[in-house]
Amino acid sequence: VQLVESGGGLVQPGDSLSCAASGSDFTIVRMGWYRQAPGQQRKLVAQIFSNGHTNYADSVAGRFTISGDIGKNTVDLLMNTLKPEDTAVYYCYVQTIGVRTQIYRDNWGQGTQVTVSS
Repeated sequence: VQLVESGGGLVQPGDSLSCAASGSDFTIVRMGWYRQAPGQQRKLVAQIFSNGHTNYADSVAGRFTISGDIGKNTVDLLMNTLKPEDTAVYYCYVQTIGVRTQIYRDNWGQGTQVTVSS
């Protein structure tokens, strides 16, 4: 599974991150975004499951919105009310299951830097 991320840089309220997954012989279980600030562990920001259920980290709830199109293998993260502490490298994450193998796999994007001006 290949993940291509877009967006990032010096962001403003209303900006989005996007991620598209491509490949074959898989079904998406969930898609989401994690982030890692310098000196910190990578943490979940938000995720969306194939049934449409979403959850968010407390730190972004009410400010960020995740949306996904499982059929198109895409996931977006809309960012509002940005704070300097949102500055981090954001990673797209997609959990897949092989159609034939039924093996779960964690797939990660390369990461995109998000910087919020103070």
